[in-house]
Amino acid sequence: MNGITVILPYRGQPWFEKVQQDLLGSSLVRNIFVVHAGGFKSAQSSCKDFEASSISHGPLWNRIIGQVRTGYLLVIKDHAEIEWGPGALERLVEAAEITKAGMAYGDYYELQAGNRLEHPVNDYQPGSIRDDFQFGPILLISVFAARSSLKKYGAIPELFHAGLYDLRLKLSMDYPIFHLQEYLYTKTAGAVRGLFSPENGVGEGPTVSEEKHFAYVDHRHQSVQREMEATATAHLKRIGAWLKPAFKEVPLPGLHFPVEASVIIPVYNRCHTIADAVQSALSQKTDFTFNVIVVDNHSTDGTTTVLSRLAGKFPAVKHLIPARSDLGIGGCWNEGIFADCCGRYAVQLDSDDLYSGVHSLQKIVDLFRSCHCALVIGAYTLVNERNEEIPPGLIDHREWTDDNGRNNALRINGLGAPRAFQTAMLRKIGFLNVSYGEDYAMVLRLLREYRLGRIYESLYLCRRWPGNTDAGLSVEKANRNDAFKDKIRTLEILARRSLNGETK
Repeated sequence: MNGITVILPYRGQPWFEKVQQDLLGSSLVRNIFVVHAGGFKSAQSSCKDFEASSISHGPLWNRIIGQVRTGYLLVIKDHAEIEWGPGALERLVEAAEITKAGMAYGDYYELQAGNRLEHPVNDYQPGSIRDDFQFGPILLISVFAARSSLKKYGAIPELFHAGLYDLRLKLSMDYPIFHLQEYLYTKTAGAVRGLFSPENGVGEGPTVSEEKHFAYVDHRHQSVQREMEATATAHLKRIGAWLKPAFKEVPLPGLHFPVEASVIIPVYNRCHTIADAVQSALSQKTDFTFNVIVVDNHSTDGTTTVLSRLAGKFPAVKHLIPARSDLGIGGCWNEGIFADCCGRYAVQLDSDDLYSGVHSLQKIVDLFRSCHCALVIGAYTLVNERNEEIPPGLIDHREWTDDNGRNNALRINGLGAPRAFQTAMLRKIGFLNVSYGEDYAMVLRLLREYRLGRIYESLYLCRRWPGNTDAGLSVEKANRNDAFKDKIRTLEILARRSLNGETK
């Protein structure tokens, strides 16, 4: 190992000089490549400037990897002030050398309001292919591994936004991506949004997290997302997990159903919202019979009393209380779909959400009838507790295509709502007994073989309020959720590779 070259983005941040001097003070750092949008000239002899529109610009990375003369590249992705821990660079390089990693990264601290907070990150796995995987602001890349990967799988294409993403996916095929579970540095100033933001083109911060969550459906980010989808698709093809746009016919159920559709509402302790959700379902105007199956997971806040009253007043409301007490949301879905009262189609409604109008259920069933698909997913609108639209508003997933949607589904974190399924198909598979990702896992499993029907108009109001299960998640909880979805993707990638006859 002959030292480190640092990739340091510049956009006028006040702490840039300090970060630069701290790095040059390390015995490991040989050079700094400053990436900027123009107008920058370093006075340091060991610094070289690279003009590029983005730190994720594909041609930039081809140039850097071609010109670097050290064994490792240390990439500072964010516009962030970094305070290095004692021996941190040496430790990161040591871990990369021992593991022969193509890329290494570590946990870190964040300094917020004078408090040093732990910010752990997740281990990387085959299903961590989403472009917004959180490595933290620091990456260490093996130059040998990068050159080897690009020689084997091709240079990084002319990408403006996905160059670093493309390199990461190619590295991951032949080299470990190693997570060092040690707090190596402190991020003492927040990232600046703009040209040099993280891989998915959106920065960090409390007001940005929601925007980042929905970046893949935001029309402002279409060019970014097209590149990310193309890059992920190329990776899936390389590893043998890409599926052609050929779908099986949905088999006839061969079963008698008491009604055409059932709205399924799993609930636990939602006494203030459950009546509104049930009334929203009951208000649907249809040309078919339907019922509302509410699976009450042993609520303790008065929800059970509310539901008993509704079931006594409306025969269409089926109030089920599971015999088991160890069920997650997926387990509650299984209680509903396997109930004798369940209809031909099972349609989602969360216990704190509403349908946007009285014809939502009819539109879903009409599409089932016309396209013979295994599942239908609509569009929804984000609203507050007063049902007033809030940014980003309509989430319609127009990024979806019949040709490549089920492949791109492995890159993104969700596919929309409301979700509706052929009940007979659900009964063959069953939901995972978890309370996060159970719907995503089911959709991926069905997409492995069958066609999805899309409705792009808003059918559903997704209400954001302080009691939401995904409101104010801790870093640890968010990490667990992300790691679980990555595990779902890992298993799905293995299944699709097997389907394609891949044995390695």
